[in-house]
Amino acid sequence: MNWILLVIAGFFEVGFASCLGKAKETTGTASTLWMVGFFICLTISMVLLYKATQTLPIGTAYAVWTGVGAVGTVLVGIFIFKEPADFWRLFFLTTLIASIVGLKFVSSH
Repeated sequence: MNWILLVIAGFFEVGFASCLGKAKETTGTASTLWMVGFFICLTISMVLLYKATQTLPIGTAYAVWTGVGAVGTVLVGIFIFKEPADFWRLFFLTTLIASIVGLKFVSSH
């Protein structure tokens, strides 16, 4: 169950990073609403990370949380913000995913 919470926390990390990107692109009320979304996603992400670390090793949990967030944020950048998707970027994204999966398999919890 805590692995599921950890992955969901990573998705909310993607949410808060994406909200920052959108807040940067907007002004006025729209920017304020994106910042509200940022703080909501940040809070949920941190609470879920905290809950996951109650039974998972902190080093593993933090690495997986940041990894899920990084992979998701890069994908949002590519598909939403039209960032480049060149070979090396996708290659290292793939190695990051493999590392996250590997941490799950070698974790004792």
